[in-house]
Amino acid sequence: MMQDGSTFLASLDRVEEGLAVLLLREDESIHFALPRSLLPPDAREGDILEIAIRRDVAATAEARRRVAERIERLRGRGKE
Repeated sequence: MMQDGSTFLASLDRVEEGLAVLLLREDESIHFALPRSLLPPDAREGDILEIAIRRDVAATAEARRRVAERIERLRGRGKE
């Protein structure tokens, strides 16, 4: 489904109540919505958009580290 595993094309179908409804170009029965503010300011209905999704490994590791620290602090409170 994804062209290179991280990007795909979607068409901007419409904007409703601040949400942009996008149709996956490869299968237009698949649609999703994003806040209009995340799209380029000049994007208009009918435009084809390239969407990139990438995993941020460093940010994920940092978030997991913070959660683990918080869990340890909470466990320590129960021992008092």
